[in-house]
Amino acid sequence: MQDFLLKNYSLITSLVECLAAVTGLILYAKYRHTAVKYFIWFLVYLSICDFVSLYTFCIKNDGIFSFLEGTALVSNYWWTTLYWKIGAILFFGFYYNQVLTNSIFKKIIKYSTYSFLLFSIGYILTHWQAYFKVFFPIISVLGAIVIFMCSIFYFLEILLSDRILTFYRTLDFYISLAIFIWWLIVTPIVFYEIYGSHGDENFRITRKLLYLIANVFMYLTFTFALIWCRPKKDTEAVLA
Repeated sequence: MQDFLLKNYSLITSLVECLAAVTGLILYAKYRHTAVKYFIWFLVYLSICDFVSLYTFCIKNDGIFSFLEGTALVSNYWWTTLYWKIGAILFFGFYYNQVLTNSIFKKIIKYSTYSFLLFSIGYILTHWQAYFKVFFPIISVLGAIVIFMCSIFYFLEILLSDRILTFYRTLDFYISLAIFIWWLIVTPIVFYEIYGSHGDENFRITRKLLYLIANVFMYLTFTFALIWCRPKKDTEAVLA
């Protein structure tokens, strides 16, 4: 089983990711008058960006992108950092500013996201060569902090409002839960990346399996939530 999962890591991740995106598009009309429509387009964005990241497989063995052999673009560290480690954080900062109602929470998320973006740009510019060769732990950790704040602020709002009565039918609850658990699982791995760089095969296998488990959990949760949940206006009608 382990060999099967490792061998098909990219395929399994792409399948559950596309499943969530396609489910969102099919149910788009259900959520088109809510902030969830942005989340659905974000899922599509992730699917496209992940597909683009596979360009590295077309470099080896005289592939169509073999002309990139020997260049800084031979690895996709730069692209993953750009669209996921930075891009995803910016999206969730934007999304939770649409979802949250507490003005203080919204301001904290807003300025934390701006600060994260400015720091990331500055850090990349001062470590330009490494940007194409490795992931930056500091960007991953700071991004995780922004995600944790978004999720925790949302949970606090739920606890302090009448929405707690119907939270289990609210898509934002499942989004918050999924991204909180995903970043909780993968963030500690950042601190052990040094073992991977020293050729520790056991660590590499464990890291890949943890990422796969986290990815499958997150995207299947998104898929389930898109199908199961009601648009925000419907849940508010239940309370009325």
